[in-house]
Amino acid sequence: MAGSLNRVMLIGRCTADPEMRYLPSGQPVTQLRMATNRYSTSQDGERKEFTDYHDVVVWNMGGRKLAELAGQYLKKGSLVYIEGRLQTRSWDGQDGQKRYRTEVNANDIQFLESKGAEAGDQGARVQPFPATPREDAAPDPGDGDIDPDDIPF
Repeated sequence: MAGSLNRVMLIGRCTADPEMRYLPSGQPVTQLRMATNRYSTSQDGERKEFTDYHDVVVWNMGGRKLAELAGQYLKKGSLVYIEGRLQTRSWDGQDGQKRYRTEVNANDIQFLESKGAEAGDQGARVQPFPATPREDAAPDPGDGDIDPDDIPF
């Protein structure tokens, strides 16, 4: 395969309220931290959950005010989908040591809870299209989480 790919897609919860600030040029930028969970089975068959933490930087993209929307609507505990690319920055710390930080530079955000939903509210659902009842629609699977062991791939 020729070329390369730098793409990140995350679904997780904000671990703190986002911080929105403005650069000297007036351009807004929002920084947030989010957590994602993954599951694994140990050698003794015990199922374990691991949490990964991600630093995310959100800029306005073209006519889309992503930084402003993220700063305004996300809060600690909000469920969010982030898509972007990894970027590593480096700088010299006050102690003279070289410091590095790898962040997700977001180019798309989707809020996965309704505006008034509390964090962890299982009643809040994403409905990207207007709900129209269909006779051939599959039954509602309920509000429970999906067990990763049930995914067929």
